[in-house]
Amino acid sequence: MAAPYLREYLFIADDEGRPFSHDERALVYQRSKNIEALQAFGTKMDLYSPSYEWINHAINAKHPDPDCFRVNIGGEACKKPYSASLLNISAMSFGSLGAHAIEALNLGAKMGEFYHDTGEGGLSPYHQKHGGDLVWEIGTGYFGCRTKDGHFDPHAFAEKAQNDQVKMIEVKLNQGAKPGHGGVLPGPKVTPEIAQTRGVEPWKEVISPPSHTAFDTPKSMMHWLAQLRDLSGGKPVGFKLCLGHRWEFLALTKAMLETGIAPDFIVVDGAEGGTGAAPIELSDHVGTPLREGLVFVVNTLIGTGLRDKIRIGVAGKITNGHMMAANLALGADWCNAARGFMFSLGCVQTRKCHTDRCPTGIATQNHWRQAGLVVADKGPRCYQFHKNTIHALAHYVASAGLDHPSQLRPHHLRVRVSENLVNSADKIYDFIAPNSLLHAPKDTPYARWWSMADANSFAPCC
Repeated sequence: MAAPYLREYLFIADDEGRPFSHDERALVYQRSKNIEALQAFGTKMDLYSPSYEWINHAINAKHPDPDCFRVNIGGEACKKPYSASLLNISAMSFGSLGAHAIEALNLGAKMGEFYHDTGEGGLSPYHQKHGGDLVWEIGTGYFGCRTKDGHFDPHAFAEKAQNDQVKMIEVKLNQGAKPGHGGVLPGPKVTPEIAQTRGVEPWKEVISPPSHTAFDTPKSMMHWLAQLRDLSGGKPVGFKLCLGHRWEFLALTKAMLETGIAPDFIVVDGAEGGTGAAPIELSDHVGTPLREGLVFVVNTLIGTGLRDKIRIGVAGKITNGHMMAANLALGADWCNAARGFMFSLGCVQTRKCHTDRCPTGIATQNHWRQAGLVVADKGPRCYQFHKNTIHALAHYVASAGLDHPSQLRPHHLRVRVSENLVNSADKIYDFIAPNSLLHAPKDTPYARWWSMADANSFAPCC
């Protein structure tokens, strides 16, 4: 077991290390400690290597106000829209993270006025202790709103969803690190505290199925989302997914059009996203990477005339202002980060999240290990990472001559395709015209998948 530590801390170069390089982690550590992240003597990057990215700057640079970097979420059917920060804490459950880590994240969210996604493990007391804004994630196990046999309980949901601290409801269809895969929480890990939060029996194995039981077709899913919005008192309701079969997402948009019911937001999770534990094959080779998934979702909503009604968030290895700007340029409205905020709490990437032996007390239920994570110290670090990253985004946007990140477009993002070939993102990815899937689907790159999509079934119709 010594080899990974020796490589990580003694032998790797600054730009090496997986999933995050030493430089990427160091930047989060600096910003979380309020240390100015400056670089002397020029860039260390190879500007002529394939995949190098940049934005072109403007002669007339601007001075945008980072305090205005927010996005309003909530469609026509939403009675309680929410103003979200452009950077928020992505889904991490109580159970996968310890109580101190959950508390620290929520304290940081409260201080910085950004949201904290609960993850699918339920709405715990530690999420609520400091009063930070919450997005309650509902997974296939319906934790916190389930019947004894594991189905959705509308009464339990309504009781918690109307909590003032809960600002939005997010239905998890799947996640990037292990799409199409359920989960099993072994009985010995189901402590009375976790059992109470999740609404299950203590010390008994809990199974999260790979798919939802509250709906079985795209249309019934839309009606269920409308029910959740009504039961929550009119709060924004949306869903998260890692893009899989293209016809399935197109079927969802057809269902939106046929029912007249649309989610208030969609969060696109990339296959590069993290988790406490996942089968290697699923983690490495299943699911669409974030950018390809984002472009497809943006195109689909534009092509069906739904883009103006639905906000889009993204998640997947986002730790700095450039990563945020690149995703915003491709069509996202805001970004979420999980592991970045874990780094702000002191995570050192030992990748022991599934063993209950996390050395920094973050991904563990062991009280002795958690004792080293002092909430009063780590909460402000979470806040400072957020604040300084948003300010870095402001400098980035200002250099491009823009007043707000929402003005970023695909043509702003430049990508080196090869040593002597550079293209802007609008030349690398196909972007389709508004309403083109409605009026001329055969003229789009999605014609085959569109013909396979059926609002009444997730299966391909031909």
